[in-house]
Amino acid sequence: MHNKPRNIYCYNINFLYSFIFFLLLVFCSFNAKCQDDNTPLQIDITGGKIQPMPIAISVFSINGEINEDMKILVESIPNLIAKNLTNSGFFKLLDREAYMQTPEALINRPKFRDWRIIDAQTLISGTVSKKTEDKVSVSIEMWDVYGERRMLGITLASKVRSWRRIAHIFSDKVYERLTGETGYFDTRIVYISETGDQKNRIKRLAIMDQDGANHKFLTDGKSLVLTPRFSPNQKLITFFSYRNLKSGLKPSVYIYELSTGKIDILGEFEGMSFAPRFSPDGKELVMSLAQNGSTNIYVMNLNSRKLKQLTKGRSIDTSPSFSPDGKKIVFNSDRSGGQHLYIMDKDGNNSKRISFGRGSYATPVWSPRGDYIAFTKFTRGRFYIGLMRPNGSAERLIAEGYLAEGPTWAPGGRVLCFFRQIQTDEDKFKTRLFAIDITGNREREIITPEDASDPAWSPKYSNK
Repeated sequence: MHNKPRNIYCYNINFLYSFIFFLLLVFCSFNAKCQDDNTPLQIDITGGKIQPMPIAISVFSINGEINEDMKILVESIPNLIAKNLTNSGFFKLLDREAYMQTPEALINRPKFRDWRIIDAQTLISGTVSKKTEDKVSVSIEMWDVYGERRMLGITLASKVRSWRRIAHIFSDKVYERLTGETGYFDTRIVYISETGDQKNRIKRLAIMDQDGANHKFLTDGKSLVLTPRFSPNQKLITFFSYRNLKSGLKPSVYIYELSTGKIDILGEFEGMSFAPRFSPDGKELVMSLAQNGSTNIYVMNLNSRKLKQLTKGRSIDTSPSFSPDGKKIVFNSDRSGGQHLYIMDKDGNNSKRISFGRGSYATPVWSPRGDYIAFTKFTRGRFYIGLMRPNGSAERLIAEGYLAEGPTWAPGGRVLCFFRQIQTDEDKFKTRLFAIDITGNREREIITPEDASDPAWSPKYSNK
């Protein structure tokens, strides 16, 4: 028999295939050749509809003496890990009432037979220990139940108030180990918080964790702000703003430093400026400027603050976004008569149209993996969020709704965030953020205190 990995689980919609793979799983769990720790238990997440993997996440145990604030963490951390993983759509949490081993019993090697009885594919357990009065050490272990081996062991130390980040980091590690994809739980979203009526709209920069926690306003609302974007090192945010001057509203591009709250102006422009966005190396900003009756794309060197014009003509070229390798730029333009997507080299050469469907295309943004371009589409009176390959092939629409627009990618390129207006019971409209998988499944609202628009998902980061 060949030494094939027993750990690739394909949860397909076809029941027959699912059953065959389940039999292979059971067979391999007793095959000594399938116990190589270098061969990870994984879910195949490349298909369309995926049957979630059943996992067990136990309440954590306590190691030694801890105070009352720390005792909360033995449930809070595993609960947040469970919420993150189940929200991804790839995992199903098994009811803890069915667990036959206590958290304390899991300090030692689990009794795998007890977990196989409830069909747990993976088991996660953990321990909370006191380091100082306000600092804890948290350890987790992840077990392959059918392979009867430990797959992951991590220990993190942090202040008690940072427990949510501990849970997000653990969630990323579990997700990456089981799917082979980049985790996105230890990330943030910056967006525009909106209040007031339509004639006197107040728009403020706001930031939060990807699940809506740790919400914070970054600006006071005295100036209108639009289109925030993260830098690649997650330390800066660029945005467009109208400053109120005696001479009227002045359009300007700014940089916000997250660690200090300092705001620097990058440039004031005679015409309108749109949607500044960082290059992958963080050394440049690409944006569109409206001047002399036309709108073209420019790139700004952040050291010299010099602008270089990339497109020329009387058309409207806007919403530029770099490819992950920084060699290409996707943008939308009406140069062909309708509003379509184009790709060009980073120096502005070799422009090529990639969208040919019916309707208007806007706000393109390149996936972190480079395999897709997300966009907004308006056709037949409706708004959609769509995807296509960089060569324009395989176009498909994954979300729709009134004024659904502004897609932004999570790290790993499996999940997007966007905003849309929804109608309330009082026949009013509110604008909200939503996350959705690239398959078009598992859409969920990201809760914000007020109306929300123009989201931007951060890359993974190391320091908050």
